[in-house]
Amino acid sequence: MKEDGIIVEHNENQYHFKVLISSLHNYRLDSLNSSVVTCRCNVKKDISEICTALKSYYLTNYGKINEIQPPLKSPANVDLMNKFVDLCIIDAVNTQRDAIYIVERKKFLEKQLHYTPIPYNEIFIKEKSVILLSGIAGIGKTWLLRKRLLDWSNDQIWKNFKLVFYLECRRLNQYQNISNINELLNVFYEDIVNDFNISYHPALFIIDGLDEFKYLNELINHSLSCNYPIGNALTEIQKYKYVVAGRVYAIDQYQSISTEHSDKLTIQIMGFNENGINNYIENNVLEERKDVVKATLKESPIAKSMSSVPFYLSSMCKIISDSKNVNLNSFLTMTDLYANIFLYFLQKDIFKKNELIYQIMENDFNKKYVLNICKIAYQLFVENKVIFSKEDILKKIFIIDFDESNDNFFGFIERIETNLGYYYQFAHLTLMEFCASVYAYNCLSSEEIMADKRLESCLSMICGLTNKNQNTLLKFLVNLIPSKQSSKESLFLFSILDRLLLLSRQSKNKNDNQLKFELETNYVDLFIECFYESQLSFTDEIKLIVDEREWTISIHNWKTSYKTSCENYFVNHYIKSGRKLSGLKVSKNNLSDEEKNLLIQCSTNVRNVDFFCPIKFDGWKPKDKIEVLWILDDLKTKKDFEENFLPWINLCEVLHLSLHDDIDFIDDVYEWVRCSNVKMLRIEYRGKDFRNLDELKNFITLKNV
Repeated sequence: MKEDGIIVEHNENQYHFKVLISSLHNYRLDSLNSSVVTCRCNVKKDISEICTALKSYYLTNYGKINEIQPPLKSPANVDLMNKFVDLCIIDAVNTQRDAIYIVERKKFLEKQLHYTPIPYNEIFIKEKSVILLSGIAGIGKTWLLRKRLLDWSNDQIWKNFKLVFYLECRRLNQYQNISNINELLNVFYEDIVNDFNISYHPALFIIDGLDEFKYLNELINHSLSCNYPIGNALTEIQKYKYVVAGRVYAIDQYQSISTEHSDKLTIQIMGFNENGINNYIENNVLEERKDVVKATLKESPIAKSMSSVPFYLSSMCKIISDSKNVNLNSFLTMTDLYANIFLYFLQKDIFKKNELIYQIMENDFNKKYVLNICKIAYQLFVENKVIFSKEDILKKIFIIDFDESNDNFFGFIERIETNLGYYYQFAHLTLMEFCASVYAYNCLSSEEIMADKRLESCLSMICGLTNKNQNTLLKFLVNLIPSKQSSKESLFLFSILDRLLLLSRQSKNKNDNQLKFELETNYVDLFIECFYESQLSFTDEIKLIVDEREWTISIHNWKTSYKTSCENYFVNHYIKSGRKLSGLKVSKNNLSDEEKNLLIQCSTNVRNVDFFCPIKFDGWKPKDKIEVLWILDDLKTKKDFEENFLPWINLCEVLHLSLHDDIDFIDDVYEWVRCSNVKMLRIEYRGKDFRNLDELKNFITLKNV
C-alpha cells in the first residue's frame, strides 16, 4: 500500500487506446458462456446458487481481455487479477458545480494540484451503505468497478453480501418500460436469477455510467407520475446498499437524492499518480522509445497535465512510440492533443492503411467520412445524447450504405447488441466532444457558436482549430468543406473573443458579488485559453478589444500548469505589443519554471504588484519600475525580508507594508524605505498605521527610549 495513492490491482495495459475504443463497454450477458452459469430452467435457484453463478460470471467475463497493441509491446491478455496500477482517489464530498457552466477538464486540472488520496481500506474494505464515485471521461471508473467485482468474487471485499449486481446505464436506456428491480434483474441476469425475488435479501447494486443515463433529470426530480418506469427501478435501488459511478456533473446532481444513508462516501478518481504514470510507461512502451516518451511528457505542459488520465496517457504513448520524429507541436495545445488522437485513430484503426495523414486527408471521400462523423457527434452532443439508435443516426445524416451488422460502423461509433436490438455510442466521449467542435468550426458561424450555450465547453477547441501553424495536423480538419472555408468570415475568431470579453463586462451588472466574480473570471479565463489554443498574435482587432479592460495576472496554488501556459502566451504578446499590465498578484512561493517565467514577464511592465507570501528565486531580481507595491506577509527575520522584498521596494513609487507584530527590525525597514524612491507610504505595524517616514521615525524614537 502506498501513502501517495491508492493501489488498484489492475493492469496498466488496460488503458490502452484500443481497449478504450473496442472493449470497454462491449460485454454482454447474452454472450455468457454456458459453462459459466446454469441454464435457465423451471426450478428456481436458492441464494447460494445465484451467488456462485454471479461470481463465476464476473471472474470469467472481467478477468482477462485480449488486447492487440502495436506498436507497443507484443499482444497480451489484460489480467485484472494479477496486475495493478496506481490510481489516486480523493474525498469529493465538497465538490461544487459551477453556477453557470462546468468545464470538467478545467476542474479536474485544478483538483490535480491539491488532493490527499484515501486509503484503500476506507473505500471498499470498510463497507459503506452508499459510495458515489466520480471522475472525468477516461479516468478509470469502469475498470475500478469491474476490479471490485473480481475482488468480491474472490471473497476479498463485501463479504456480507451474497448478491452483487452490476448494471450499466447505457444498457438501462434500452429498457425504459421496466419499473422494478426484480424485473430489471430478470432481463440483465436472466439465466442467473431465474425469477428469483431479491426483495427480502441483502444485495449491493453497482450502477456504472450515470452520466449516460438518458433519464437522469427525471431520476433526480423523481415523482409518482414518472413518464419512464425505469426511473422507478433506479429509485428502488436506493433501498439497498449501492455504488454509483459517473462523470463529475452527474454525481454532483445525484447527491441531492442520495440522502437516506448516513455512512455515505463521495469520492473522485484523479487518475494515475506519478508512480502509475512511470509504471505504465515501463510496462507498455518499447525500451528504445521510453526515453522519448518521458522527455515529451516532461517538455510539453499539455502532455504532462493530461498524462494522469489513462485514456490520454495510453494514446500519447502510442502516438509518440509510432512516430519517427517527435514534434512537440503535436502536444503544444489541448486542441493539438485531441487532433493527434483523432487522426491517429483514423489512420491506424479505421482505414488501417500505411498511408500518411496528409495522403488520407487528400481523399475527398475520407473528408466526407470525417465530416459525417463530426456532424453526427455535433447534433447528438448538443442534444446531450450519448446513447443513440439507428433512427437517431438516420435523422442526422442520409446514409445510403448503412449496415447494422457491421461491428465497426463508422469506426468511431461502436455498436452494442441487446435483447431489443442494437444501439450505438461514440467510442469515447472525448472523441465525441472533439468531433462536435470540428463540425462547429467547419459548418457554423461565430454567431451561431456563441449563441449556443451548449457549445461553451467546446469553445477553446473550436478556437484552437483556427491555428494557422503549418507544422500541426490541425490543417487537415479545417478544410472539410472547401467552398465553405473560402467564404468563411475573416473575423471568425475575433468575433468569438470579442463576445467573451463582452460577457465578462456584462457580468459586472450582477447583484450577487460571488456570482459576479465567478462569471467574470470564467469568461476572462476562457478568453485567454481560446487565445492560447488559437496561437493568435496581437492583431489590430485584438488590440482594440483587450484595451477595453484592465488585465491582472495571479499566481497562486490553485493555478494549473495548463492555465499558466495559456497566461504565459497571452502576457508575452500583450507586453510585446507595448501594453502595461494593471496588476500582478502572487500568493505562492514555490514556483514552477512556467510560473517563474510568468512572474518575470509580468514584472517587466506592470503597474501594481501584490505579494501575499515571500518571493525569491535564484538567478533573477526585478529591475523594472512599478507604481504600487503591497506586501502582506508574516516574515519575521530581517534576512528573509531583505532577500524576498527589498529588491521590489527599491523599484516602487507607492508602498504599502503590512508587517508582522513580532519583527524586531523596524529600524532597518525605516532605513530601507528612506533610501528608496518611494514617494507615498503606508506601513501597518503593531496596530498603528504610518502614512509617512516622519510618523514611523517618531514611533521608533519613542520605542527606543
